[in-house]
Order: sequence, then structure tokens, then C-alpha cells
Amino acid sequence: MAPDPDHPPAGPAATEPAGRAPYVLVVDDNETNLELAVFALEIDGFEVGTARDADEFRRVFAARRPDAVLMDVQLPGTSGLELTRELKDDPATASIPVIAVTAYAMKGDEQRMRAAGCDDYVSKPLDVATFARRVRGVFGR
Repeated sequence: MAPDPDHPPAGPAATEPAGRAPYVLVVDDNETNLELAVFALEIDGFEVGTARDADEFRRVFAARRPDAVLMDVQLPGTSGLELTRELKDDPATASIPVIAVTAYAMKGDEQRMRAAGCDDYVSKPLDVATFARRVRGVFGR
């Protein structure tokens, strides 16, 4: 991913942007999950962008670099974990926090997501009461 001069790398640990709402890119192919995530984040003061697959993710990302990414693990075509590896393998984007959003809750799944570069993960269905706080938690780690 090419660097975006308006959103320079945050360094080793992402921090919540000063003076503006954090911009989070939500990537999910399920419209209901996408709408729920957007609703919960906007209510909590986040700016939110959306993508439904890998191609749209790349276009939206190139147009505006997010402060964090919520990545559905199972996307059509390129998986969310593959997209996460792309981000984390590029020094210009490696510091962007990625939170896996998944229906998986089996033993070993968290390790698989972390091995791909995810900074955290949340299980579906999303808990609207705690979701935004969990996302905000990736800033300042």
C-alpha cells in the first residue's frame, strides 16, 4: 500500500488522532454486520468507511488511509487474513491496527488471527454495548 501524506504512519503503537475523530475502515461482506458496526462506531464518535471485499478495501484504503481497520476474516476471494498480512508486511502500513471480526471462536483461532498480524479480534454477533470501546482500545497500545 502506498503511503498517504495526510495519514502518516503512527509509529510502533497507534495513537488516537489528536483533534479529530478516528477514521475506521470496516470490511465485511455481510450487509447486516456492516450496518451494525457502522452504527455502533458512529454513535461513539468514530468516522467510518466501508468495504465489502478485497478490491473495494484497496480502493477505499488508497483514497483515505484509516487509523484502524475492522477486518472480517472470511471475505469472498481474498480473505481478511490475507489482506491483514498485506498491510502488516508493508512498513508504511504495518502500524495500522487491525481488528479481526469473526464468527470463529474455536481454540487456536485467536492464534491464527494474531499470526496474520491482527492486533485484536471480536466475535460475531457484535455486542453493540462494548464494541466501540473495544475498537478504541487498540489506540495507544
